[in-house]
Amino acid sequence: MFASIFNHRLTNALVFYITLLFFIVVSPLLFIWNLVNTVRSCLQCKERMAGKVVLITGASSGLGECMAYEYAKHGAYLAIISTRKPNSRLEQVAHRARELGSPDVLFMFADVTKVDECRMFVDDTIKHFGRLDHLVCNAGIGRLYSINSDVTKFSQVIDTNFWGSVYPTHFAIPHLMKTKGKIIVNSSLGGVMSTPGGAFYNASKAALISFYETLRFEVSPTITITILTLGFIQTKFITTEYSRNASSGPRLSKDLSDVLLTMEAEACAKAVVDGICKGATSITEPRFWKTVVMNKFFFPQAHYSLFNYYSFLVKT
Repeated sequence: MFASIFNHRLTNALVFYITLLFFIVVSPLLFIWNLVNTVRSCLQCKERMAGKVVLITGASSGLGECMAYEYAKHGAYLAIISTRKPNSRLEQVAHRARELGSPDVLFMFADVTKVDECRMFVDDTIKHFGRLDHLVCNAGIGRLYSINSDVTKFSQVIDTNFWGSVYPTHFAIPHLMKTKGKIIVNSSLGGVMSTPGGAFYNASKAALISFYETLRFEVSPTITITILTLGFIQTKFITTEYSRNASSGPRLSKDLSDVLLTMEAEACAKAVVDGICKGATSITEPRFWKTVVMNKFFFPQAHYSLFNYYSFLVKT
């Protein structure tokens, strides 16, 4: 019926600007509604985690480690997962989590890109604790890409960042249904912002956002899904050393914490776990990045110019 409207350039553009004007007019109401929800979430009673079971992948360092400590402070039982590496700190993380208040910590080494190993650590968690309340899909790797890179070397990025979350989610859903639990997936602002040098990393994170937003239609309201779209957090991910070790191709010329606004991992983990326990379905930290996301959709050319300015940070 309305297809003919979009067949002409003028009417097609007119519909766009009318729609844009509508959102500009109602934006104050949307702002007030968002503000009210923010105040309500601050006053809302948090979920009590004492005695509940949380499974965290990618827990040997970075945000996963810090989230394990935050959950431990709330008295949660923990199952923490990491790949088996010579320098893995997973056992030390388990010990520290017990010191911070977790009654019991089960640590397991597994490769999240292997479906059988994901089934195993979910089953072992249930055997050990008898239940599962929160699944935190945090495992991920980053590797910079340029058009001169060997494109066949990036399948591991997709396997780890995407399938490494989907596999454990698939096996955890029946158990989370029983406890009316939560799935927390650590996507990235890169999945929305498309930052320079991160083509495959950004693509894997965008796939996560799309997958879990779609999954909500099937599991909500029994299971709550929280999608994390985090900006630059002070972990090894944003260091020149990590980019150098992760790839023989492009790498960072400087630590991003030296040139960009970043957030400490501990503060980020505290804000994230607090938001999860208050029932948030999406969390962006640092929060100012939400305004940058809006800039991308309303003013794409300005967004491109802004991020193109920082492309010098990626050395090919």
